[in-house]
Amino acid sequence: MDNCWHPIYRVNTLDRMAHVEIAHITHVLPDGRPLLNDVSFRIGEGVKAALVGPNGAGKTTLMRLIAGDLQAVEGTVASSGGLGVMRQFIGSIRDGRIVHDLLLSVAPTRVRDAAEHLAKIELLMMERDDEKTQMRYAQAITDYTDAGGYDIEVLWDTCTMAALGIPYDDCKYREVNTLSGGEQKRLVLEALLRGPDQVLLLDEPDNYLDVPGKQWLEQVLRETPKTVLLVSHDRQLLANAADRIVTVESGNIWVHGGGFTTYAQARRERNERLDELRRRWDEEHAKLKRLVNMLKQKATYNDGMSAAYHAAQTRLRKFEEAGPPEMAAKDQNINMRLRGGRTGKRAVICERLELTGLMKPFDLEIWYGERVAVLGSNGSGKSHFLRLLSGEDVDHTGVARLGARVIPGHFAQTHSHPELMKRTPCEIVMTEHARLKNEAMKILARYELAGTIAEQRFETLSGGQQARLQILLLELSGATLLLLDEPTDNLDLASAEALQEGLDAFEGTVMAVTHDRWFAADFDRYLVFGADGKVYESSEPVWDEGRVVRAR
Repeated sequence: MDNCWHPIYRVNTLDRMAHVEIAHITHVLPDGRPLLNDVSFRIGEGVKAALVGPNGAGKTTLMRLIAGDLQAVEGTVASSGGLGVMRQFIGSIRDGRIVHDLLLSVAPTRVRDAAEHLAKIELLMMERDDEKTQMRYAQAITDYTDAGGYDIEVLWDTCTMAALGIPYDDCKYREVNTLSGGEQKRLVLEALLRGPDQVLLLDEPDNYLDVPGKQWLEQVLRETPKTVLLVSHDRQLLANAADRIVTVESGNIWVHGGGFTTYAQARRERNERLDELRRRWDEEHAKLKRLVNMLKQKATYNDGMSAAYHAAQTRLRKFEEAGPPEMAAKDQNINMRLRGGRTGKRAVICERLELTGLMKPFDLEIWYGERVAVLGSNGSGKSHFLRLLSGEDVDHTGVARLGARVIPGHFAQTHSHPELMKRTPCEIVMTEHARLKNEAMKILARYELAGTIAEQRFETLSGGQQARLQILLLELSGATLLLLDEPTDNLDLASAEALQEGLDAFEGTVMAVTHDRWFAADFDRYLVFGADGKVYESSEPVWDEGRVVRAR
């Protein structure tokens, strides 16, 4: 089978054993709420498994438990073959981090430890350059070499060329925040797929990737012999790349042994079976209680019935101790009420607009009520364009202005929101939108953000919960122009469908940067940021801009 794998992604086959197994894991949140209850599953060698479930169900927490970032209350986690981890927000860990740091963060532990020690000695050398320090420095270099540090830097050169088109030596000191979200993801994926670790945990690896990038990811996931557990909300990617579906919902886990195309039907059938088992259990429970009550009454005036009464009591007690069967998880009910409002006929006007260094000048008019998808490769300027229209200070020449009564509302691509940090959804809605607590909780309930979630700090919410809160704030802001930057990236399927329904009912104008093939199908116009710097319109979605021949 080796000849069917892409040669770049072949791993060391001296030890091909690679698996992940969790057994009887129970995890409780810091506030005491149970999140996972006695869950177990195994991902065998070479399997590509997708972890799915509602936002906040525990997918990222489960990944962190497997990675060792968290410790469970009970249960065990085992893996073999080395563990490579892509975390959900790879670019937001520390300001000022450089490409070298990003690549090192996904290197094998031995390399990371040796590199950290070498860096400390190098700092010490700047303070004192005596013989003892020189000897320690020489030993640190030897240790880094023995750990495979210089060998992996050769690998990193291949990775930066593939992801950024730049040799490693030319970009290793570049700050990570100067890379687009897609460039960061592609770089980390290149390093993990080419690296020695044979088990990969990928938490939303497709976020910020353009469609050619997602298609590349689908292909390499199919071809790599590595064992992969990934979290994704992209249905097309799941259908093309996953051969197992691991569902997290209501604190439990169940595994569908087929692919994503048969998953929805399998889930419906499973829930029907669980509902039927629960109905039978309830009927049997009621029957046993009636029997006990009947025998209790008879035993009061007939001593001969006492033995039967006590036997029925024992049977009922054992039945209740065994407990009911698992309940089917309820479906989410998210109700977005994006209202908007009437504006002038022209909502957005661009005249000879050029974002400095990103695109060539272009003209554009967007009319009230239109749905415009902004497409193009990563780094082409799409996010900057939305930021400019939202009122942020973005270097540009030419004119970009909004029409009469147009109020922009911006959904940011990243989840770095210092203004929301250390605040709960309830506090945010109450203070920024003058709502009483009861009213705020009712509003949050429509987005399934009520209850204990409403009292959690923003930074502790899942990526999908943060995204839903941002959309709710757009609803409350009274925006008449929605500027959405990858809005579906962190939304689960139910939330994405609710967003689409909300946009259908929105009385205003929508512009959305997206790489979601399903989401884009509902838009009226497609504004494409070309690879050559030209901005043009297309009547259909354009996912691989370089393959389109345009009339001159």
